[in-house]
Amino acid sequence: MTLSRSRSLTWDATMAIEALAAAESALWVWTPAEDSLRLTGATHALGVGPLAPECSGAAFVAVALPQDRALAESLLSPKAEGTPVVIRLRMRGSETCLWRGVWLEDGLRAAGIVAREARSGAAENDSLTGLLDRRGFLSRATEILAAPTEHEMIVADVDRLRRLNEALGHERADLILSALGSRLAAAFQPDEAPARIGEDEFAVVVRRDAGGAAERMRDALQQPLRVAGFDIYPTVSIGSVVCDGGADAPDAAELLRRAELAMGQAKAAGRGGQAAYGRALERDSLSRLAMEADLRNAFVRGEIGPFFQPIVNLNTGAVAGFEALARWRHGKRGLVPPDEFLSLTEEMGLMHELGLMMMTQSARQLAEWLRRHPKAGRLFCSVNLSVGEIERPYLVEDVERIIKEAGLPRGALKLEVTEGDIMRDTEASAKVLRRLKEVGASLALDDFGTGFSSLSYLARLPFDTLKIDRYFVLTMDKDEGSAKIVKSVVNLGRDLALEVVAEGVENAHLAGLLLADHCHYGQGFGYAPALPPQEAEVYLNESLADGAAPIKQRSA
Repeated sequence: MTLSRSRSLTWDATMAIEALAAAESALWVWTPAEDSLRLTGATHALGVGPLAPECSGAAFVAVALPQDRALAESLLSPKAEGTPVVIRLRMRGSETCLWRGVWLEDGLRAAGIVAREARSGAAENDSLTGLLDRRGFLSRATEILAAPTEHEMIVADVDRLRRLNEALGHERADLILSALGSRLAAAFQPDEAPARIGEDEFAVVVRRDAGGAAERMRDALQQPLRVAGFDIYPTVSIGSVVCDGGADAPDAAELLRRAELAMGQAKAAGRGGQAAYGRALERDSLSRLAMEADLRNAFVRGEIGPFFQPIVNLNTGAVAGFEALARWRHGKRGLVPPDEFLSLTEEMGLMHELGLMMMTQSARQLAEWLRRHPKAGRLFCSVNLSVGEIERPYLVEDVERIIKEAGLPRGALKLEVTEGDIMRDTEASAKVLRRLKEVGASLALDDFGTGFSSLSYLARLPFDTLKIDRYFVLTMDKDEGSAKIVKSVVNLGRDLALEVVAEGVENAHLAGLLLADHCHYGQGFGYAPALPPQEAEVYLNESLADGAAPIKQRSA
């Protein structure tokens, strides 16, 4: 009986290994002095099969995904005895795994267990970065806030992620987010709950006495990185909120709402901003709700419509056309700045509605001017397609209908498209652009020179016009690089039989430089800002009477 009992309490090594394999887990032991990592259990399922039963530290790091190699190195870095190991790693050909363990024997070795994250009870994690997801973050934050000390919750939003998605595609943008997640995990301890809580949002909860957490977060997320041959320089907008922990700690979800409110305030101030939560933000939030309601009603009441900025033939000085730009004449606030309502329009999903309205009203207005002012010649009007509008169903049919209803000649309605919109799917975009050309629209590539890969596709796409980004024009008289870019784009346009419009013409001097480079058209505040329809027609009349559009001698 005694013998039987002793056998029942004796561990069989083979049985233990089989049990680990069945549970898709493995044991690991790391001995730095011997550069030896020993593994046993379900090593193949966990992505470390090629390393078993023993490998070097360098081999272990090499099998980790590139964006997680810094974490793999941190696992191998010697620590004091008793220091816990809790690291999430992704190995090639495997899901995210959680490596748990502890440093032993005065830090001479570490040992522990590795398992797929979902099997180790940490299922509330973001699949892309391995960080906590929003639900997991709130759960962990609730636990952290129970400690009776002062805490700070910090939220960071990656600026211009939509632009990166447009230019690089979602898969490459995901690589950026994955790398940022790894950097955040390396900068903050697991008990500070590093998390990805939204498409482009990251969060942590820290003890206030730790100090400098927002700067630590910024440093982690704003390091340059290289993706698909492009150097990317991320910036983040950061919001934070402070609270006391313990029994009276605020609800974690409410605290996150406040931190995100502060982050929104920081983002509104410009890229790379930072703001802390305060009661005034609640009033601003209510104002935003009121603005959203007003914006929806503005479409119904006809308060939003096109203003027209002149585009001038640099050789003759005549007005060649206009660019239609959306403006909101609010019943109480007057003219609402475009940067206030256009981003809100996009967030509310109203951009396609705005685009359709802008094309319709601009086409009607242009047709009216062509009838009234035959001496103006072949006037055109440019209208911007909003982000993603080139992929909208029935876009071509809408453009064909608008041109026919307005009675416009071919090419009079010019649609401006950004490089980012085209580069998402060049072949599909080319088909849509050709169809738009067939139904009578002309096409302009907007902000040329600021995108990524246009040169390789430009000759194959049916554009009529290139528009040079205003930054290069504004600085061409001071910066040799900008001057060379402007000249190169003009020459490229001529080689490809494309007209070139320079934005940002602020004075007669810049207009003269552009004319010397043989640029076709100029546009900017040196001629006029975007004008209401009646004032734009007055400007056109005066230009026809004087023989040329007036231009400022000096910038304002």
